[in-house]
Amino acid sequence: MSVLLAAVVLAGCGSDQPEPKAAARTVPTTPPATATPEETPGPSPTATPRPPARRVIATGLDVPWGIAFLPDGDALVAERSTARVLRIDAGGGEPRRVMTVPGVARGAGEGGLLGLAVSPAYARDRWVYAYLTSTQGDNRIVRFRLGERVRPVLTGLRSAGVHNGGRIAFGPDGKLYAGVGDAGDTSLSQSPSSRNGKILRMDPDGDNVRVWSLGHRNVQGLAWDRRGRLWASEFGQNARDEVNLIRRGRNYGWPEVEGVGPTGGRFTNPEVTWSTSEASPSGAAIIGRNLYVAALQGECVWKVPLDGASAGKPTRMLSGRYGRIRTVVAAPDGTLWVATSNRDGRGSPRDGDDRIIAVRVA
Repeated sequence: MSVLLAAVVLAGCGSDQPEPKAAARTVPTTPPATATPEETPGPSPTATPRPPARRVIATGLDVPWGIAFLPDGDALVAERSTARVLRIDAGGGEPRRVMTVPGVARGAGEGGLLGLAVSPAYARDRWVYAYLTSTQGDNRIVRFRLGERVRPVLTGLRSAGVHNGGRIAFGPDGKLYAGVGDAGDTSLSQSPSSRNGKILRMDPDGDNVRVWSLGHRNVQGLAWDRRGRLWASEFGQNARDEVNLIRRGRNYGWPEVEGVGPTGGRFTNPEVTWSTSEASPSGAAIIGRNLYVAALQGECVWKVPLDGASAGKPTRMLSGRYGRIRTVVAAPDGTLWVATSNRDGRGSPRDGDDRIIAVRVA
């Protein structure tokens, strides 16, 4: 998007009248003042208009799930049900299909084409990453250049009609992180032989895959704060949804603990919890000192103030305005992009759904 710049240029006022002729008798006069550089008025600082509080980026989408921004500010959007990757101009407008990802299992419950991530070195390598449920029966991470062949990065993750996880993101360390659900089998989250129910960390080519944390049910939000700390949003079962501060090697308790458990034990407690009716948290994003969490069942965005490694009291944004919220992501212009999920089989679609809205939060 081209940014409109408003500049007010202040010009000095001068006279275009000829000087009077000198009289025959010379009379001493005071020489005219000469403007110094300090006295010469110049242009005022360039001002960029603030974006509106809310604006519609795109409508008519089919369960938008992953959103990732390209270096030029345009966004790539994954539609879960169609396996299409759409490109949307930074300023919004009609989405353009730039790829349909092959090998995606469609109509696979909560599976399909899920998270997207763009390589930190995209300007050089052009890689786009996707987490998907494949027609071969697993969840996997692949990468591709738009319009070209898909190459596997990590395969063999258990898939199911529910709890597929699916969020991927590059961390400040340049590694790729993935939230992998328990695929409906709670025993996998504590199993050292399974990668399900975990947050994984790997090289961009899929080498050196490590379990970064375990004891998760269904992580669908990953976001880093300005100090490089990883925060994750996670679906609970019947009682408490969570936001966790993720530390390497920690066990977050599922299925032994849902929500807050005893302190001082082998499990790490969440920083924030909600009842499942208030949240069902999916995507997560951090702008400034606030964490924003998309809420499906809660039909809102939760704003969580962060103070170092501590989280404050959450407050609702957009409550009941747009229905189920699946994904939130920090846009390059500082706004929060919010994607609805009313066409996912559990919502009530409204005219124009599904949509993406840009929200000014600062």
